[in-house]
Amino acid sequence: MASTSSLQAISSVKLADRSSPYQSHRISGSNLSYSHLFPSHHLNISSTRKSFFTSTSGCKPFATTAFFFNKSKERTPDYSKPTKVQELYVYEINERDRNSPAVLKLSQKPVNSLGDLVPFTNKLYSGDLQKRLGITAGLCVLIQNVPEKEGDRYEAIYSFYFGDYGHLSVQGPYLTYDDTYLAVTEGSGIFEAAYGQVKLQQIVFPFKLFYTFYLKGIPDLPAELLGKPVAPSPAVEPCAAAKATEPHGTIPNFTN
Repeated sequence: MASTSSLQAISSVKLADRSSPYQSHRISGSNLSYSHLFPSHHLNISSTRKSFFTSTSGCKPFATTAFFFNKSKERTPDYSKPTKVQELYVYEINERDRNSPAVLKLSQKPVNSLGDLVPFTNKLYSGDLQKRLGITAGLCVLIQNVPEKEGDRYEAIYSFYFGDYGHLSVQGPYLTYDDTYLAVTEGSGIFEAAYGQVKLQQIVFPFKLFYTFYLKGIPDLPAELLGKPVAPSPAVEPCAAAKATEPHGTIPNFTN
């Protein structure tokens, strides 16, 4: 039980008038006040008595509304981006002069297996085979050997370089035994805002491939990239001027 002296000490604490939020609260027998311990000009405390956690009927959920309103504005689709589909045809030809492809047998197994890597680079020609455009460069990761198809499935990440015009990057399935579609993931130069897909057609694996790009989001392509394509076949060859990289057989500063 508390002693009489203890009760007297407790009762000697006097509370100031609560009507003033800035009133100094002093403890009996001490020259130290709460206002000295916690100076009001150093604290960012509101003078209102209402708790921040107490809702009132006149209070509107402005912050919550503004938050979701701003988020919805950020997610509004940009309908100003061109949606016209432009077709671009190119040939990828391995002329056996670039030491490509390289096969890195990370699986260390005699049969092509998961994890084997195939970096590659080949020459790129226009669909009409009249212009040397540049090169392809990228990497294939072996995902599955498919013995019944006598081939393999790869996940491919690579780029098509078009000299001064820029480049296109793609990613997706690469099958040695069938046609596939890959996603156009990004670009530069005239292809900066490009998106869409590209159809890969195997002609003679891994030496001749034909691509049809279906591009959106970019201005009209230059005429020299849009010649009428030669129908894919094992016999196709670029014209002599393009193969010899003569000035009239290349695009400006073609990538080599």
